[in-house]
Amino acid sequence: EVVQLSLPEDQKISVTTITVGLSTVLTCGIRGALRPPIIWKRNGVILNFLDLEDINDFGEDDSLYITKVTTIHMGNYTCHAYGYEELYQTHILQVNVPPVIRVYPETQAQEPGVSASLRCHAEGIPNPRITWLKNGIDIMPKLSKQLALLANGSELHISSVRYEDTGAYTCIAKNEVGVDEDISSLFIEDSARKTRLSVGNMFYVFSDDGIIVLQPSECEIRRHIKPEERIFTSYEEVCPRVEGEGTQSCLWASAVNVRDKYIYVTQPKQNRVLIIDIQSQKAMQSLDVDPLPTKLHYDKSHDQVWVLSWGDMRKSSPTLQVIPEASAGEDQHVIRTPFEGVDDFFIPPTNLIINHVRFGFIFNKSKSAVHKIDLETVTHIKTINFNTYGCVPQTMAYTHLGGYFFVQCRRSRSVAALPQLIIDSVTDAVIGPNGDVLGTPYVSPDGRYLVSADEDSGRITVQVLTVRGEIKLIYDLQTDIHVSDLTFQPSFTEGNQYYIYATSHLQTDVLFVELSTGKMNVLKNLKDPITSKDWPWSSYNRILKDSGLFGQYLLTPAKESLFVINGRQNTLRCEVSGIRRGNTVVWVGEV
Repeated sequence: EVVQLSLPEDQKISVTTITVGLSTVLTCGIRGALRPPIIWKRNGVILNFLDLEDINDFGEDDSLYITKVTTIHMGNYTCHAYGYEELYQTHILQVNVPPVIRVYPETQAQEPGVSASLRCHAEGIPNPRITWLKNGIDIMPKLSKQLALLANGSELHISSVRYEDTGAYTCIAKNEVGVDEDISSLFIEDSARKTRLSVGNMFYVFSDDGIIVLQPSECEIRRHIKPEERIFTSYEEVCPRVEGEGTQSCLWASAVNVRDKYIYVTQPKQNRVLIIDIQSQKAMQSLDVDPLPTKLHYDKSHDQVWVLSWGDMRKSSPTLQVIPEASAGEDQHVIRTPFEGVDDFFIPPTNLIINHVRFGFIFNKSKSAVHKIDLETVTHIKTINFNTYGCVPQTMAYTHLGGYFFVQCRRSRSVAALPQLIIDSVTDAVIGPNGDVLGTPYVSPDGRYLVSADEDSGRITVQVLTVRGEIKLIYDLQTDIHVSDLTFQPSFTEGNQYYIYATSHLQTDVLFVELSTGKMNVLKNLKDPITSKDWPWSSYNRILKDSGLFGQYLLTPAKESLFVINGRQNTLRCEVSGIRRGNTVVWVGEV
């Protein structure tokens, strides 16, 4: 008997669109007498159903069942009959996501005659449409010179407010699969409450001379915590005097914001983590950790701070520790992890759509692999090998759209630079190189853009993730900036768009690019960056810090000063001088 297989021409490609959280079935269209078992692949990797949590083939008909679809499942699936690979069917899974929105500010008071802005940020697939109501009534008929919608409706701007503008403004975001709404309230009052001095919407800058709290729109130093100030619980000095050093000064490496309540910051020479209470703007307590703590990460999903210590400047005995219940702030303690020889680690960020992250990755010195770890139980799950590619991981980035990890490979002097590798988080398999893209990967907050900066050549590659989970090149930019750090600034003219800003290791210029068009520009003469010798803790010797979803200011340090950039106007706002080595910076939003 002969195996005879067929697949109708109009079924070669099948597109399924499904909403997040639902389950779906992909049925293989290959038919025929004595059909061998069906083999399913995702991104060219055979699906081994024993390994997969949410994908099964428990049908009689060899269909593929996805029990709870998330955005990582979007992309390409193929099926073929075992032994007959040349006849295959492609299934494209598109995933829709109902809108999720944030408004800013939740409430504001203004005096008559000034201008007021109400902002609304919406994410979803397809991109949501935004409308506004005032006290429950559509404002569209009321639009005028005085009352305008900007950036696809994501900003409601009133140019000169009057008493009758007081009200509850509802932002509504809608797409094919759902709706979300939130209220921003505006009060017009004669002497609008100069609300008690806020501690939020500030940059906290850790420099040689202590901690500076900087209000960016006024370029004003609101508080200066000096090295000799005392820690609240222990009464030790914030930066203890070191034997043989003339002036008392601080040395910091890494800091994280914990829910706008606390800042955790490492003091590598003191072998400790300092906890700053944001409300009182005081150093609350210090925690002893392993020698030379150089990197922190706040894992929001589990409310814990991860601490990487080098042991010594040669990184000869590195350790990874965890501080649990970080936002509780009282009587903190440190837990050891079982991982040894950790060179670096990566924990994917959360965003509006993805608010829970289960896994992280650690890299070991000069090993061609990453280790996947469970963040909750702090245990090793599996090792993903790059031996075939000879890639020793240096940095990683992640997008939830298609669930891809991008791995930058370490440069070695002997061989040509290796392109980034892509890991599919559904299968934990390496699906190959990311074309010929080199350099450090950065993913936009919404997961839609991948920007890779190759420090050696100055090339910046911009790729986009489509709703079908494809990675598409949009353009390559040739620059002479050897990028130190790069960040995304939300656009004020187009909804769901970004500018990228990038600083240089060596030059004094800051580059900015409008992502939707590729138009490049530079801000010139922002003085010399801190030298790599003066910043041994990371390759980011000139960091660039944005101010969140609604922020319009960015901050970058020079050797002895800070520069504030206005991201709305793409101009330099000010220079704050006399601040040395302020390369550890945290943004604190609404408190």
